[in-house]
Amino acid sequence: MPFSPDPYAALRSAARYVRQFRRKTFVLLVDGPVLGDARLRRAACEQIALLWTFSIQPVVVHGAGPELDTPFDAMSAKVRMDLLADLQAAGVPCVGLSGVDAGLLRARRRPGEGGSEPSWEANRPGNYGPVGDIESVDTRLLQHLRTGDYVPVVAPLAGDPSGAVYNASADTVAASVAVALGAEKLFFLLPTPGLLRRPEEPTSLVPQATLTDLAALEQEGQMSPALLSKVHAIRSALVGGVASVHLVSGVQPNALLEEVFTNEGSGTMVVREAARMPGIKA
Repeated sequence: MPFSPDPYAALRSAARYVRQFRRKTFVLLVDGPVLGDARLRRAACEQIALLWTFSIQPVVVHGAGPELDTPFDAMSAKVRMDLLADLQAAGVPCVGLSGVDAGLLRARRRPGEGGSEPSWEANRPGNYGPVGDIESVDTRLLQHLRTGDYVPVVAPLAGDPSGAVYNASADTVAASVAVALGAEKLFFLLPTPGLLRRPEEPTSLVPQATLTDLAALEQEGQMSPALLSKVHAIRSALVGGVASVHLVSGVQPNALLEEVFTNEGSGTMVVREAARMPGIKA
């Protein structure tokens, strides 16, 4: 008989990662073009559904979408419903929340631009209402939902003790939630393959990076404006104890799954310090 490849080889290889990440928390940020394109959003939800099927515990954070001429709260409500519908269609029992629910996210009003963290999303034109900086995360509601095997889907709105509601950077919310939950990984789903050494060249992907590498690329000016807005969140997550942050394409088919379940990965894995063998992602 002619030689035939083992049809279960890929499954055996993926099983290593399934065992490694079972019951671990992954926080995933879905925003921008990925959130606004129905086809890409459905594809992302199907990949998240597979993570959930393998007993990985996803928590999804979403931005307000790509439209700039609609009030923030209206955008947030619409994209949350679209995202929830697509997740449920993929078989995921999910619950939509905002940071105001049960005091999940506490924020303080941003006192102007000076001294505030850089955030394209928080300061962009068309962002309606006051902007807040996250001060704390109360994970009790998230933990309660996760105990019931529900997937929380969090909108980037936050409150303060006086009852005020603030718009928050989705990047910062994702990082803050990841730190508070002790997440294993934080993912940003992007319209690019990952971190690019030269922003206009998709082939210049940086497969692995450290905080030192990010600082060097930022200093060289070799980082797109969209990624610059995520640098603060990446640093905050890694310093706060998240094991790794992954910049992954939300456009290429199955890029998220490839990043999680293969050695080579598909995007960029960022760690605090270089401590892994070259060529291995975990």
